[in-house]
Amino acid sequence: MPDEASVATLPLRHRLRHGLRHPANWLQLVRFGVVGASGYVVNLAVFACAVHVVGIDYKIAAVLAFLVSVTSNFWLNRHWTFDARGGHAGFQAARFLTVSVAAFLFSYLVLLLLVEVAGLREVLAQAVAIVAATPLSFLGQKLWSFRA
Repeated sequence: MPDEASVATLPLRHRLRHGLRHPANWLQLVRFGVVGASGYVVNLAVFACAVHVVGIDYKIAAVLAFLVSVTSNFWLNRHWTFDARGGHAGFQAARFLTVSVAAFLFSYLVLLLLVEVAGLREVLAQAVAIVAATPLSFLGQKLWSFRA
């Protein structure tokens, strides 16, 4: 089995195969899912409240819900999922936010397509859009934001 330094030089498909063989990576994925589930609930609650109680347009509500959920997700992912407390919090936060914004933009596009083209209700479309962006977010956070 190659050491970590030599793994970094392997082609992507070999690095992925190597990573899939380590149980710690699967545990991180489960923890990321638990944190994501809590963020998912927060996001959908804020989104639904903004749309149905306050009467905010769903496009603005999506941004608001993202801002609320990304804050708790950063703290939980830094301290529990990736155990990255040794790194510089500000640097990690900037990277986390960059990846989160990229994933949010992807989910926002999915949301718009599901509402405007497919005709789904806003909250259901938001729920699907968040799930669609989760793999992108996990890979970005693991490989860039909180890398060892």
